[in-house]
Amino acid sequence: MKNIQFTLLILAVISVSSNGVAQDFQGKATYFSKTSIDLNLDERQISEEQKQRIRERMKNFSERTYELTFDKTTSLYEEEEKLEAPSNSQGGGGLRVFASFSGADGKYYKDIQDQKYLNQTEMFGKQFLIQDSLNQWEWELGSETKKIGNYTCYKATAITRPDTTSFNRLRRTASSAGDRQGQQGGETNAHAKDSTQNNSLLSRIEEPEERIITAWYAPEIPISQGPGPYWGLPGLILEVNDGRTAILCNMISMYAEDKEEIKAPSKGKKVSQEEYDQILAEKMEEMSERFRAGNRRGSNSVRIIRGN
Repeated sequence: MKNIQFTLLILAVISVSSNGVAQDFQGKATYFSKTSIDLNLDERQISEEQKQRIRERMKNFSERTYELTFDKTTSLYEEEEKLEAPSNSQGGGGLRVFASFSGADGKYYKDIQDQKYLNQTEMFGKQFLIQDSLNQWEWELGSETKKIGNYTCYKATAITRPDTTSFNRLRRTASSAGDRQGQQGGETNAHAKDSTQNNSLLSRIEEPEERIITAWYAPEIPISQGPGPYWGLPGLILEVNDGRTAILCNMISMYAEDKEEIKAPSKGKKVSQEEYDQILAEKMEEMSERFRAGNRRGSNSVRIIRGN
């Protein structure tokens, strides 16, 4: 991430107000996001060609480019469109689950005036529109600074509180599925039950932990916006690191004229975040049923990492 060259594109001259930026303006920022994913294919009985294909697909999922369109009160964060080569099902299930958990495959709209967000995302071929209240980040502002492009950015940190409710719900589905299998086969299936719990897709989900979020914001762009769910600082957030995912802004354009409407996403079944998590848990249970016989075709040594 440190080697990414930062470029700044000014599309129009902005009239300057007393706080440094025109009150009526809009902008776009491009972010590069990279997520570390534990991938161990050494134990899999597959060819080197298949392993390389899986690694390439994991790279495509873990390295993404997003565009944030923003004004004073609203923003829309979405992945830049790109063409992907067709591939077989090797690793596809786990990758789709990773995308569902991270929310990396949808549109994320924030309205900081109404304190709400809309997340249009897809889960196993079905589109959902998650509507809920914005997360209230408890930022601790620091005095440390660094340059990102032409902007002097200040450091801020916050702590993510683990979502144990969703995690425990997923674990309960794994346990109940194992219990049902054991009841069907009696004692002869006791070992299979243990094997299922150890090898199922649900067992690959890491238990959520408290993590420190580090953000760098630019007071010269005095809006309380940022990539994805991040917001709430006295300046546009240009960089975020949560220990697993690093997000870095590499281009900004701002303009006071020729603004476009920042449209909130509207497609998909409307659900709350809690309702979406419940549906995801049920889908995960269905997938675990398919993986019941252990690590079968399409199940690779990938740990699923929860997003924020």
